[in-house]
Amino acid sequence: MKVRTAQRPAEAGERSAAFTLVEIMVAVMVFSMVIASIYATWALVMRATEVGKDATGQAQRQRVVLRTIGDALMGIESFQASQQYYWFKLDNGEAPMLSFVARLPETFPRSGKFVGAANGKDASSRRVTFSLAAGADGEKDLVLRQNPVLTDMDDDEKQFPLVLARNVKLFTVEWWGTNQMNQPEWSTEWDDTQTNSIPQMLRVHLVLGANTVNGKSAPDFAATRIYTVPSQMMPAFVQRGVGGGPGGMGGPGFQVGGRNIR
Repeated sequence: MKVRTAQRPAEAGERSAAFTLVEIMVAVMVFSMVIASIYATWALVMRATEVGKDATGQAQRQRVVLRTIGDALMGIESFQASQQYYWFKLDNGEAPMLSFVARLPETFPRSGKFVGAANGKDASSRRVTFSLAAGADGEKDLVLRQNPVLTDMDDDEKQFPLVLARNVKLFTVEWWGTNQMNQPEWSTEWDDTQTNSIPQMLRVHLVLGANTVNGKSAPDFAATRIYTVPSQMMPAFVQRGVGGGPGGMGGPGFQVGGRNIR
């Protein structure tokens, strides 16, 4: 004879140890929201990191460009009797450029190519030309080309210039206070027939575009720097050593760098 044991009904307030379907669905939704929030925060952090790196890179490129231009301007040279070699030129048209002759330091980019023991080279005085050239994806690159004063630019410099900055949106050079009607103002127009001397000051404006590699981007980086040119053109009579004229034997002399030259 089988004895049946009566089961005790569940008392009020007691709960089953298992989760209901509704509870599981709510838990999954909450977990999904937490994961989505974490991913969104991580994506923002990574985005900010990439933009920060791009901005830092742009600032570094800007410093390199402006420092290179400044180093060249500190040693600028010009001789009135040899203008066919020592001419100064800037252009802000469709092909912006800045070109002049300077005595460059050993730390200047590519100095090893022009100065050193190899082949007895000693071309510290070189023509430097800063200009915009076509880059990748239709961008413009700011490049530097050099050549010794008395020789033409070689094919290597023409085809493979030194790239100072990529994706340059704007490169302009203004000059102050040369011989154009003695107007005390900044000008972007350079007239070789009227202003054949060295400007007293130059103002360079540079805008670097965002880095577009792998879809990354950063705001455009703009910088402006004013350079005071420490040199003046050497007059022809001084270069040739002709006496009797201004600054020659018996002449009143003139000043270079605050010193009286006779």
